[in-house]
Amino acid sequence: MAISKLSSGEWQCDFRVDGRGSRRVRKSFSTKGEAVAYQSYYLGEAEDKPWLGEKLDRRRLSELIDLWHKLHGQSLAASKSRLAKLNIVCRGLGDPVAADITPKDWAHYRDQRLSGKIDNGYHANPEKWIAKPITVNREHQYLDAVFNELKRLGEWKLANPLQGVRVFKEKEKEMSWLTDPEIKKLLEACDAYGKIFLTRIVKVCLATGARWSEAERLSRSQLSPHKLTFTKTKGGRNRTVPIPRWLYDELAPLQGKMFHPCYQDFKKMLALTDIELAEGQKTHVLRHTFASHFMMNGGNILVLQKILGHSNIRETMRYAHFAPDHLEEAAQLNPISSFEGY
Repeated sequence: MAISKLSSGEWQCDFRVDGRGSRRVRKSFSTKGEAVAYQSYYLGEAEDKPWLGEKLDRRRLSELIDLWHKLHGQSLAASKSRLAKLNIVCRGLGDPVAADITPKDWAHYRDQRLSGKIDNGYHANPEKWIAKPITVNREHQYLDAVFNELKRLGEWKLANPLQGVRVFKEKEKEMSWLTDPEIKKLLEACDAYGKIFLTRIVKVCLATGARWSEAERLSRSQLSPHKLTFTKTKGGRNRTVPIPRWLYDELAPLQGKMFHPCYQDFKKMLALTDIELAEGQKTHVLRHTFASHFMMNGGNILVLQKILGHSNIRETMRYAHFAPDHLEEAAQLNPISSFEGY
């Protein structure tokens, strides 16, 4: 939306009634004052008389994010984390008028995120601002969801600016899991570290496949004979997982909130060992270890899905290759299986 002076000496107002995608209006006048007055009059008429066009939506992205959080986002399990990530996106884009955002704007934002030119809100060191494609893809999904949800709620009438924009192709991440000797080494390191809460949380994660945060906030009321019930999970559904008798006996005497937060202690303890993990993995290796050993010991993939709380079996299938008979037919049914000795 702009008023500019033409080479002829006239002043032209050039605007859209309701942002990108709506009707464009252009008209020239002898003076700038006339152009300003006409534009103000036209937009005022559009506001008072809907049949002439809707009021121009000049809300900024931050306003839409706040509205989305108020009407929907606050109900999500990870609402605070999601809001924080959306605010990073908003700052990185310069908090533009939402109706003016284009696919080109998003493409340049992604480039700047990948090259570390945008503050991620977590680190003062710019060297740690460099994002990975998977991070930018999640931001894409989160912002896309804001526009889609507001549209469903009748709070956004224009097109989704990210509609049709493709996400980056992601490489499958390397997945670390612990062997039996490494599990023993880890538990010994926990004991040597001297914090019983740390040792017990590690045991719970290895015994149930729970996420660290799910185990860390357990209370005594979630423990029943030989079972643990996890609440406020990532998927939003409670799940109950059987545990060994010896672990139940160790946890049963506890009262109230069973553990103290000790994520940082786990990282420090792990650094004291020679256990090597894939890049970016820390406590999640315990969940991977449970799932991997479950399948190696003959577990059922559908049962594993329920234990881990995956809503989609595709998430669980990453562990299928650990099954003893996974794709075993390939060794017998290939075209040269009977050509031994040639």
